[in-house]
Parts: sequence; structure tokens; C-alpha cells
Amino acid sequence: MRRSFARQAAVIGSAAVLLLGTAATVAQAEPAPAPTTALPAELVEALQRDLQISPDRFLNDAERSQELARFADKAREQFESVFAGVWLDEQGTPIVGLADGEQFDEARTAAEDSGFVVEKTENSENALEARLNELNDWLDTQPPAIADVIRGIAIDVVNNDVVVRAENVAGLELPPFLDGVRVLFAPTELTPESTPEFEFTAGIAAPDALLGGDAYAALGAGAGLRCSLGFNAEDGSGSPVNITAGHCDPNRSQAGTRWASEVYQLLGDTLGQRLGTFEKTSLDNNDYGIIRPAADAAGRFENNGVRVPNAAPLPITGTADPIVGTPVCKSGLRTGYSCGIVTSSQQNVAIGERVLSNGFSTNLCALQGDSGGTLVTGTLALGISSASNVGQYGLCEVAGFVSSLLGETPELFATPINAVLAENPGLKIRTW
Repeated sequence: MRRSFARQAAVIGSAAVLLLGTAATVAQAEPAPAPTTALPAELVEALQRDLQISPDRFLNDAERSQELARFADKAREQFESVFAGVWLDEQGTPIVGLADGEQFDEARTAAEDSGFVVEKTENSENALEARLNELNDWLDTQPPAIADVIRGIAIDVVNNDVVVRAENVAGLELPPFLDGVRVLFAPTELTPESTPEFEFTAGIAAPDALLGGDAYAALGAGAGLRCSLGFNAEDGSGSPVNITAGHCDPNRSQAGTRWASEVYQLLGDTLGQRLGTFEKTSLDNNDYGIIRPAADAAGRFENNGVRVPNAAPLPITGTADPIVGTPVCKSGLRTGYSCGIVTSSQQNVAIGERVLSNGFSTNLCALQGDSGGTLVTGTLALGISSASNVGQYGLCEVAGFVSSLLGETPELFATPINAVLAENPGLKIRTW
């Protein structure tokens, strides 16, 4: 089936694979950096194990990345002819890419006055977007046997070039104007665990809070799926909801009706309290689902925490846009906390028969059951787990070994939380 990846900037960075851009910004209170003591022990351990960085570095890089995001929003308008993207390097240094042109000196002064380091590039962001459009035009002329192999295209902000994602990397032949372009493997659906033989536990007390990363089961259309809760939020009327992945809803077409999929707390393989139903589900473009708690469970969602199941929480203080090179940690019921960096944003990529638009990628391992869980940078909400290139493996150690044999690294693709908020006026992440 022919897919168009649209004429939008998609951006990549580089650490192993890096893809960049800037997501939609939603007006929220300016987040203040959280003190180190706000980070739970499990998250501190993951930061040291996976990134070898301190909690302070994690918090500072998160704050710095959002300063870059705000600068990029202005630079795209003020210095359109020379602006070439923003990213954090491996040391956490904030970089602004600028190409030669009439506005170069003015743009460099603005970037350096803001405390950023300028890196000179060959191509501006506009020039790279033109190359993406040329690639899209070429795809429009190809037969399905060729065009359908391409599963995504993006701008590599760090390498200042274009990247192509494909199902069959070895067999793909690109046109001459794309000589030298890197070709990467396409992602696959991060499939929720299907376990239809859940057992109910009668009379279970449920006074405890439910946080992002905790386990739940979704039952609908004769299927049962195991997923992770996302960020707790409030709708326009102030009522609690939870934002998780849309592909965790087994009966998506009935979301918001009396036949909507039901959500239960999951205790191992046992169903606990009925928590509510899926009120809204989105799968194309943005992958998210909004869970409406039942009246007797609503109070359990009135918190701003993210955690490894049953551990101390990380308090969420605001939201963030994905910037390449930013440290990011995910929480999910299957693999708990793992940390890496943002490797792309504003990337359009085919996942199965759908297209995840303006999503971002990370070099994180996520497995079945992690679907719907949270991605954070510092104490800021960043995104919802949606797709992985290693989700089929049983252990991240196995996933890392197998992917390395193919010259790849594990990747987790996510839907930006700010994109979800922008699509649902009045919806806001809980920060208290």
C-alpha cells in the first residue's frame, strides 16, 4: 500500500542514529528544574547504568534542551535561510546549526548570546526539507514493489543530511540524487501482550494511587491486552484521565461508547479493580488513548507521578518537546526504567499499516507490555511509548545482542505528549 510521508520536516540527530525537528509547543507553566532528591532510586540507577550520568546532569540537560526548543521556534522564522536545527552533543553542550548565507552573522550572534555553541553546516533546514520533497516526488513515481519498501524519511540534524527507513536495507536502491544517504531499518508495532485468560480477584481493596508505568489490562472485542499506564492528566472540566497508547485499546472503534474497552488494574495475571474505559483512541498520525476513570477509581489518578511499578514516584512538573541528544528515560511494566537519548523528532514513519506522524525516536529498549508507558526528560513529560524495533524479544539483553549483529541498536518510537495536548484543547498533564 503506497504511503505518503507528507511534506513536513522530519529531523534526526546522531549518536548511533539521530533524527530531529521540533514538536508543537503547548502553552503551560514554565517548568522549574526539580531538585535531585525528586528522582527515585530506580531512576538514578538507570541513569548511571545506561548513560553514566548523574541526576543533576539529567535535570540540567532536560532544562537546556527546552531552551534550545524555544530558540529553534524563533530562529525558524527570523533566520529561515540559514537555520539548520538544534541538538545536544554527547557532553550536553547545546548546539545550533547554521548554514552559510546572508543572515549567518546575525543568527550566530543571537545563538551565542543565548549561551549556545554554533556549528557551521553545509545545508540549511530549508535545503534539507527540499531534499525530502524531492525524495517524496521520486516515491510517487515508483511502483508499489519499490515504494512500499520505504517506511519513513527524516532529516539527520547532526549529520546534516537525509535518512531513509526501509524494510529491506540490503536490497534498496535509491536514485542518484540520494547517493550516500544512510538507510536504517523500519520499526515495528510495539505489540501489547495479549493474555485473554485473566482471572478476577473479588473484593480487592484499592486505596493506593495509580501512576504512569503501572500495569493495566484492557478488555474489549473478545481480547485482553496488557499495557502500561501513561501520564495522569485532567480534561477541560478538571476531571482526572490517563493518557496511554491508542494501540492498547482492543476495541478502538467503540471508544467513548457504552461498548468501549474496559480497563482493570493488573496484579500479575490477576485483574483487580475496574478502573474505567477508553474514552478516546487515536492510532493514525498520533498514537494515544485517553482512559476515563470510573467514579470509584477516579481518586487514584489524582497525582502527577511516574514510576517503576510499586516503587517511589518521579513527580512530573511540566512538558517538553523532543530535541535530539536530550537524555530520556522510559517507564513500563515489562522493563521498568531504561534511559537513553532522543534520536529523532518530527519523524513520519510507517508502522504496520499506519503512519506515526511527527513522532520521535530514542535508542531505548522496550518490549511487549511497555506499550502506553511514559517517556520523561528530567521531571518533564515527553511522550508515550508506541513502537519498537526489538519488541518481539523476551529480554533487552537479547534484543541488544541481536540488533548489534544486524548493525543496529534498539529503538523506541513515541508520540510527543505536546502533540496529544494540542489535539485535545483543555487537556493538561497533572503537575501537582
